[in-house]
Amino acid sequence: MRAPDDLRALAERYLGELALTPELGGLATSMRYALAGGKRIRAQLCLATGEAVGAEPETLLPAAAALELVQAFSLVHDDLPGLDDDAERRGRPSTWAAHGIGVAILAGDGLLAEAFRLALTYPNPGVARELATATLGMIGGQYRDIGGDETDRDALNRLKTGALFRASVCCALWAADVPEREHGAWRRFAEELGPLFQIVDDVLDGDGYVLTHGLHGARAKADEAASRARDRLAAIPADTSVLGAIVDGLATRTA
Repeated sequence: MRAPDDLRALAERYLGELALTPELGGLATSMRYALAGGKRIRAQLCLATGEAVGAEPETLLPAAAALELVQAFSLVHDDLPGLDDDAERRGRPSTWAAHGIGVAILAGDGLLAEAFRLALTYPNPGVARELATATLGMIGGQYRDIGGDETDRDALNRLKTGALFRASVCCALWAADVPEREHGAWRRFAEELGPLFQIVDDVLDGDGYVLTHGLHGARAKADEAASRARDRLAAIPADTSVLGAIVDGLATRTA
């Protein structure tokens, strides 16, 4: 079993060598700019899940890359002036600030299309279907967010943040041809990842759950989510030690 850092390096290398559709021309420059950086957590989850069910991580790389492309697409569009209006991302100008609003919109569109091109390289349509469901969930969550609908923050975050985390696990199951009847325990585990990530994010940023539950209350919710995720993993009859290490990293991250 490969350690999380090894899986991250594997995904990073694949993304760096990924050939984008030639018709995109110079737009590829802004797409690669948007794709740079990040911890590749979703790719790590996908590759670790695949390995846990007996697949070679290399066979999961298109699915893992597709997840990261969708994540990059969502960040490019979220940063736009019409949405979150963020001029900085990961310590440098966001894509629209560096390349212009029009180019950023097209770059996001290109990243999303490339993601589905990769997902559709698998004979099993479940990979692309899972990714589409997650993308629609993210978009629905973002719509709720910009509309100020925070009456149910847990529901909002299950969509905006949680959808792609669920797909990170479930796309791996489809790619590895795990029968759908065996997905249940994995899906229950995957449901805990989004809340865990988002609550820790709010603790680090001092918003979201911190504003509604206080710092200690938000930290307690994060610990509860991590504990549930570990319990869900323990119920899966496979070597999930690498996934457990990823959960621990999510729970204790400081950036």
